[in-house]
Amino acid sequence: MTAQWPDADVLLAGVASALPPITLEEVTAACGLMTRVDRKYLVSASTMARLAAELGDGFAVLRIGGRRQFRYTSTYFDTPDLLTFRQHRQARRRRFKIRTRTYLDGGGRWLEVKLAGAGGSTDKHRIPYDTSPADALTREALDYVADTLAGNLRLARPPSLGPVLSTDYSRVTLVDRSGSARLTCDTGLVCGDGRRTLAARRDRVLLESKSADGSATADRILRRLGVRPVSVSKYCLGVAALHGVTANRWQPVLRHYFPARHRS
Repeated sequence: MTAQWPDADVLLAGVASALPPITLEEVTAACGLMTRVDRKYLVSASTMARLAAELGDGFAVLRIGGRRQFRYTSTYFDTPDLLTFRQHRQARRRRFKIRTRTYLDGGGRWLEVKLAGAGGSTDKHRIPYDTSPADALTREALDYVADTLAGNLRLARPPSLGPVLSTDYSRVTLVDRSGSARLTCDTGLVCGDGRRTLAARRDRVLLESKSADGSATADRILRRLGVRPVSVSKYCLGVAALHGVTANRWQPVLRHYFPARHRS
């Protein structure tokens, strides 16, 4: 008999509907946070409900075109031997991820290069990619990647980059009304590699607290609730789960997020 888990999508829809809205322009002006400290957490739907209750009216919810919950899809690019995956698995100081991100409910498509910065910070660089395919890197895109890696990490662009993994999920973005931080809440994650797909548990929420110093209100509340940060990415989890590669440091998260690892 299959366990019936509470749907975190439904929970977050309720959380989002109860909060005052904030526009994307207001979010960008108040806390763009392209360079920031990220803290990630994997929590149950019940813990998410407790967190939302404690956040109270100090937070608003991103609203675009009347919507408060949005679908995203991303395509990640890597080398045939999974260079960027291995860099993250080994916690290399100079590491990066390359992806296209499409905002399915409006917002266009972007090419993004995410760099690991000093002190655990994340430095994100991006350019519009609306007229280019999500699963391919154009010559202009490759030049942008090369310039970003050389200018920021003093690394050469890998000679061979291709699409390795896609992710699809829903997101609610909560914004600290003081302008100091925001919290993204992702549910319904599905990963695919072109041959197989794998769905995460629907009663789990992958949180990412983004702030200037890594000590936002959400971080403090989660610490009080006994929740500790996890060092993961959707890309690394998806590759580890679908490709069966060694990922000892992420096994606890994989067990809780993809318990059965059913492949189709």
